[in-house]
Amino acid sequence: MSVQKPAFGKSFMDRLGVNRFWSSVADRGRGFAALPGEHVRPAERAKMLAKALISGRGEASGAALARELQAVVSGMQAPDRLAFYRFVATHFEPDGEQLAAAARAYLAAPGAVTAAKLAQAAEPPRQELLRRMNFSAGGTAMLVAMRREILEHKELKPLDADLRHLFASWFNRGFLELRRIDWQTPAAVLEKLITYEAVHEIAGWDDLRRRLAADRRCFGFFHPALPQEPLIFVEVALVQGLATSVQNLLARGLDEAEARTNAAAADTAIFYSISNCQEGLRGISFGNFLIKQVVEELSAELPWVKTFSTLSPVPGFSAWARERLQEDERRILAAPEWWLDDEISASLQAPVLKLCARYLTGEGRDPVAKFHLGNGARLERINWLGNPTAKGMAESFGIMVNYLYDLATIEANHEAFVKDRVVARSDAVDAMFLEESMKKQGKGRGK
Repeated sequence: MSVQKPAFGKSFMDRLGVNRFWSSVADRGRGFAALPGEHVRPAERAKMLAKALISGRGEASGAALARELQAVVSGMQAPDRLAFYRFVATHFEPDGEQLAAAARAYLAAPGAVTAAKLAQAAEPPRQELLRRMNFSAGGTAMLVAMRREILEHKELKPLDADLRHLFASWFNRGFLELRRIDWQTPAAVLEKLITYEAVHEIAGWDDLRRRLAADRRCFGFFHPALPQEPLIFVEVALVQGLATSVQNLLARGLDEAEARTNAAAADTAIFYSISNCQEGLRGISFGNFLIKQVVEELSAELPWVKTFSTLSPVPGFSAWARERLQEDERRILAAPEWWLDDEISASLQAPVLKLCARYLTGEGRDPVAKFHLGNGARLERINWLGNPTAKGMAESFGIMVNYLYDLATIEANHEAFVKDRVVARSDAVDAMFLEESMKKQGKGRGK
């Protein structure tokens, strides 16, 4: 699938047309829908509108009720919205008698028909309410915002489960659009890159411009219902050889001619930042599709680029490692700016890198490692002081990791990891384990 540059304008205009259509349907529907509670408090009116919406059947009246409910909920203060969400989470449950009857029917005669009837009886009417709330223009954005607000509230888990179930269908890969983001992309979207960047902060417009230069690429997934809102985006640097330090990738100062020269000479694409943008879509996976499709896209656009790798952080490693380091190592690593002393840094490098290899290959539960290894990447190289920023040092003692995406082995690596937790790793990483094993054997013989 190729990336069409005009997609932003076309998608946005298409969505405007859909929104106008639903608005006109809702306008006509006001004549058929009794909009309840116009003179009661918004918190109570929202409940009345929700009940009316789930009990109605007409498309036009449903659109009118959905639009009115969205307007009321959007205008509430946060405590009133949470009260409404609690109402939705604790009401609209399956009919107990119908569910029990469907369960008995399935147990008496297991089969596709009785299983389908059981599934239908088990689905909470709350899910249908959420589907109908999505009728209004902007309904999808409202529901995503709703999930963002309820994620940390344990008592709202039933509502969270319903939203996640629906989002898994509404935001599946078939609906997502891959778009290249560059300096010609609408400013409203570019501003969101600065806001949503979660790995390496973008320090204003000049920094963003450098990240969108000729030797850089940025791609994002968008959904037709949220045409100006990236769901996830990846930043790519075109370089020669595997990059080991993020500082070099983020350096500014090149002019456009130099950037074009770099792109023409590049043999490697480094994925150095992947940011999920919508907290309300937490747990809905986009990244695995994004990376693989961007690899295909870059292969078609830049056939001279043959190597595709990440330069990734290792969040959580330092906290995990401190419990396993020697006492003197912990003491040194707690000292301010220890990494600026070459002798001290050199003494720590080997033991800390070996410990990181253990962490990445199974002993730890690094989310970034799990993501890339699960996508079929190979653990290629562990880089000492690849990110000596305050955040990098706090998370992982500055360590950065290259995960290599080899098109010939991605699927085999993925299957091995998912089925048996086998971590594909390079000879360089294997050598760390071999050296450690030989050291232990030597100690055993000494005893």
